[in-house]
Amino acid sequence: MIYFVGAGPGAADLITVRGARLIEEADVIIYAGSLVNPALLEYARKDPAIYNSATMTLEEVIEVMLTEDSKGKNVVRLHTGDQSIYGAVREQMDILDENGRTYDSCPGVSACFAAASALDVEYTLPGVSQTLIITRMEGVTPVPKSESIEKLAQHKSSMVIYLSSGMLDELSKRLIAGGLSEDAPAAIVYKASWPEEKSFYCTVATLGETGRKNNITKTAVVLIGDAIAHTAYDRSKLYDPSFSTEYRKAQNTGDR
Repeated sequence: MIYFVGAGPGAADLITVRGARLIEEADVIIYAGSLVNPALLEYARKDPAIYNSATMTLEEVIEVMLTEDSKGKNVVRLHTGDQSIYGAVREQMDILDENGRTYDSCPGVSACFAAASALDVEYTLPGVSQTLIITRMEGVTPVPKSESIEKLAQHKSSMVIYLSSGMLDELSKRLIAGGLSEDAPAAIVYKASWPEEKSFYCTVATLGETGRKNNITKTAVVLIGDAIAHTAYDRSKLYDPSFSTEYRKAQNTGDR
């Protein structure tokens, strides 16, 4: 059986219980060595065959999967974060489908959530933003024109921008061109949840300066939006005493 497993953002204890169990039971592990914390391999309870996909092509990865699966081995394909976000996972699944192979997918914690935890951020503050946009700048992989940074910035919702920490000046220009003010809140979180995690508050206009000052060129996510500052927002109705739910009745709060 082949399992796609989200390794989480970095910290070895931020993998799911299910993901850790699948690693423990694996005969073969193919992990994204350029991004996955190798400490996660310590969950393995025996000597599995281990492959670092950072040095492999898609065809080589698939060859290992098909060969070992044919032997009845449990194969874990260990992706960074959650494989559904920039994991290049669908192309692997399609080839497995073509070969009539069965596989399963175990979700993981993505870096955007580890970054929010690092800064005690809630992306969806009432009265501020109820939408989180996860996106990236175009690089080797293009981005549809309808999803340009400028167009997405027009929503003025919370944003987390992946794979763009080496283009912070350009990112800043595009966010401003999309309508965000120069002093709009921003933050850079480097290697969220890793021991070497670093985080920096800044503004949209000072993203590039902040990155240069702190030598941030890769392995970081950028957070954008008023929710980052969390200085003014409405109280949630969820626990408001004047609001009824199926579990409790509203209380009489007088003029409150």
